[in-house]
Amino acid sequence: MLQVNEYFDGQVKSIAVDNSKGKATAGVIAPGEFEFGTATVEYMTITHGEMEVLLPETTEWKLYSQGETFKVEKGVSFKVKVSEPVSYLCKYE
Repeated sequence: MLQVNEYFDGQVKSIAVDNSKGKATAGVIAPGEFEFGTATVEYMTITHGEMEVLLPETTEWKLYSQGETFKVEKGVSFKVKVSEPVSYLCKYE
């Protein structure tokens, strides 16, 4: 089943799928700075563009570009900064 999600007044949108392989979302983020919380472990892969990410327990932003993946643990929050629209694929454990 597909589910459409919208956050931050439409600045972040995704479509979720849940099947025998697990749950994943494909989405887009408009320019801006956003903070997300996690309910599970997440693996986020940039599919087009780039974004800066501030992961928990770090003090420096790191730039992730197309094809790169970062992991976020369960029960934490992380921040992203986007200077132009970016797309991503997020897989959940």
